[in-house]
Amino acid sequence: MSIQAYQRASAQAESPREAEYRVFAQVTAGLLRAKQHGRASLPGLAEALDKNRRLWTALAQDCADPQNALPEKVRAQIISLAMWVSRHSSSVMQAGEDLDSLIDVNRSIMQGLAPQIAAPDAAAG
Repeated sequence: MSIQAYQRASAQAESPREAEYRVFAQVTAGLLRAKQHGRASLPGLAEALDKNRRLWTALAQDCADPQNALPEKVRAQIISLAMWVSRHSSSVMQAGEDLDSLIDVNRSIMQGLAPQIAAPDAAAG
């Protein structure tokens, strides 16, 4: 099986939640690499920030859709976070702010998206 066929099959088998987790993991890994290389690799930093900003922009656009099934308060919080991500990303590039806050926010979202491990049945013990 070719790599493209595997990727298509994998994408089709993913739930939306799993797909979101995977995208956050990829984008966050890019931020971590950019942090490791620091400002010595400005193109890498700019690319990582751009991918993260585009992810959050897509989330904000999805949350702005009245057809979105999330509660209005959650949608508003995601849109607010997306706006903060955009502002902080600019501060990283222009003022040398660190990436830690962006990484932390993404990791928090990933924790919420991660598959939950079912608690052992108390009656079985």
